[in-house]
Parts: sequence; structure tokens; C-alpha cells
Amino acid sequence: MIKILNVVGARPNFMKIAPIQRAMTKYDNIKPVLVHTGQHYDERMSKLFFRDLQLPRPDIYLNVGSASHAVQTAKIMMAFEQVIEQEKPDLIIVVGDVNSTAACSMVAAKMNTKIAHVEAGLRSFDRSMPEEINRLVTDVLSDFLFVTEKSGLENLNREGIADHKVHFVGHVMIDSLIHFSSIAEKSEILRQLNLTPGEYALVTLHRPANVDHKENFIRLIDAFEVIEKQIKIVFPIHPRARKMIERFELESRIEAMQNLMLLEPLGYLDFMKLMHHAKMVLTDSGGIQEETTYLGIPCITMRENTERPITVEVGTNVLVGNNTGRIIAEAQKVLDGKAKKGQIPELWDGKAAERIVKILENELP
Repeated sequence: MIKILNVVGARPNFMKIAPIQRAMTKYDNIKPVLVHTGQHYDERMSKLFFRDLQLPRPDIYLNVGSASHAVQTAKIMMAFEQVIEQEKPDLIIVVGDVNSTAACSMVAAKMNTKIAHVEAGLRSFDRSMPEEINRLVTDVLSDFLFVTEKSGLENLNREGIADHKVHFVGHVMIDSLIHFSSIAEKSEILRQLNLTPGEYALVTLHRPANVDHKENFIRLIDAFEVIEKQIKIVFPIHPRARKMIERFELESRIEAMQNLMLLEPLGYLDFMKLMHHAKMVLTDSGGIQEETTYLGIPCITMRENTERPITVEVGTNVLVGNNTGRIIAEAQKVLDGKAKKGQIPELWDGKAAERIVKILENELP
């Protein structure tokens, strides 16, 4: 029996591990153990995502909670060391680029436990992003590197990662998008919010570079004030963004935008329904760049760089930074019917998790 610890820590991990967990149930010789580090500590949101993605209750919950990057990483490492000692897995699977991914990889490597990194090889080449450090650390330690796009192959080759460790498999997050699309379509969120398909813009915002610096945050609000005069903006607000709006005393500007709809964070299915029917998405997220590319929805990314270049090269994504004028100009193109067209990248076909589990089953003892 092959025992594999599937590690999740934050909400973006849930939709990536769900198809892998599901694919493993088809193999009698694989025992998956779901480990939730508790890095995202919003219990209501975690429960919502687990329910929506049909994930089982975590077998192990570490409950590390929020802290600085160093403290959170240390707490995860201390707790996960005990998990490996007790469970003695043949492999751990980590996904994405959150602190849990790097922390658990470091522990596993020091305890001679094999590591598989799903979504390996992505690079923004911006080491001011904590996620970039997590990606670099995890990839150099991993025994199996599962790549979502061709840039990942090039990056890993350039960094000297052995070819036999690297596998181009497609994207498990797209697996979830495809698997749950018909269920998400049944969501009542548009009716509940009195929204018409194609007549609203969807905004997500959470990166420290945008929301932790008042000047940068104000540039984005300046853009929203112009855009909302032409189209309704739906903004499920991240706790970090809400906290900084209050700290910077920007509430009055947000409230004055009559065409901006501020929402609490949403579950996976409601959010997917909103995104699928949006006129455009304005975001600083990583995964949303990929989801909108698959769905063919115009995506305006409020960052200067992206670790997912395929979304710009062949997808619907446009990088605008936090430049007010560029954000408005790209939004206007969409409103004028001149949005960038895109294609679905290679191997984004809903079968990435199946490829991953088959490779592991073949290569693990």
C-alpha cells in the first residue's frame, strides 16, 4: 500500500487537491491522507470550500492559524514533523505556492520523505513576492515536479532540475473547473444579487503589494470609480483588503460608489458562477488568470508580472500593474467590444489529476 499525504493550507489549494484526492480513490493500492495545516484560518470559508469541492473532512488538521511568514512557516514545520513521524508516508503532495507548501516540503526533505509538487516551475522572477520564494524552495526539494504550462519546463531546465523528475501534465485547477461547471451553473448567486449575465465586472484583490500600501490601493480605487460609472462592479472582499480599507480610512470612497457591490467572501461554486458570467474580471490573483483563460473571460491583472505567462501569451489575460490609466483603458476596451481573445492552453483538458496519480502509482515502490 502506498501512503500519500495530500497537503492543503489555504483556499487556493483546495481546488487543486480535490481532483487528485478523487483520482486516488480509483487505485486500491493508494491510501490518501488529507492534511490541512489550517494556514487559512477562516473556519466558515474552509468548510464552504470543502463542501463545494466534495472533499472529505481532513484526516489531520494542524490548526496553525495566521501569523507572520516566519512564524507561520515555523509553526507548520513543527506540527508537520510530528505528522510524518506518526504517519510514515511514502510521499507527500504539496500544491501551489503558499507557506504550507514550502514548510511541509522542507520537513519532508529533511526526513527523507519523497515530495511531489503540483504546479511546479512557475516563476514571476520577482523575489519580493513571498510566493516566489516558496516556489523556488519547493521545486529544488521535490522528487516529482508536475508542470501546468510550457514555461514551467523551461524554468526548471534552466535551474538544473533533472529531466526525469519533471512531468508536463496540465492543470488540476482546470480539472476542478471542468468537473464542477455544471454544478456551479445551478448556483442562485446571480438571482440573489439581481445580476444579469455579461452586465457586471468582477473584482478580487488581496496581494500585499496592492492593498498594504495606501498609495497603490488608492490608484486602484481611482480606477474603480471611473469603471463603475459604466458597469456594475461586484467585489467579494478579501479580509486583508477590508482591513486595509478601514486602516487607510477609505470606507467613504468605497461607500460612495453606488454601482459597486461589496460582498463577503464566497464559496467556490458561487464564485465560479459569478466569474463565468462576468463581462470582465479585474484581479491580482494567480489562479483566476488561468480560470478566466479557460473560460474565455477577459482578465485584467493588476500586477506588473505573472508567474503564469501562458495566460498572457495565448489566453485572455492583460497585465496592467496598479496604473490607474492602464486599468481604465483595458476595461474600456472590453466595454467597447474590443477585448483580447484567447485560446485554451495545451493539456488543460480536465485530466491532469489522472495523469499525476498514474505517474505516482507507476514510479513509487
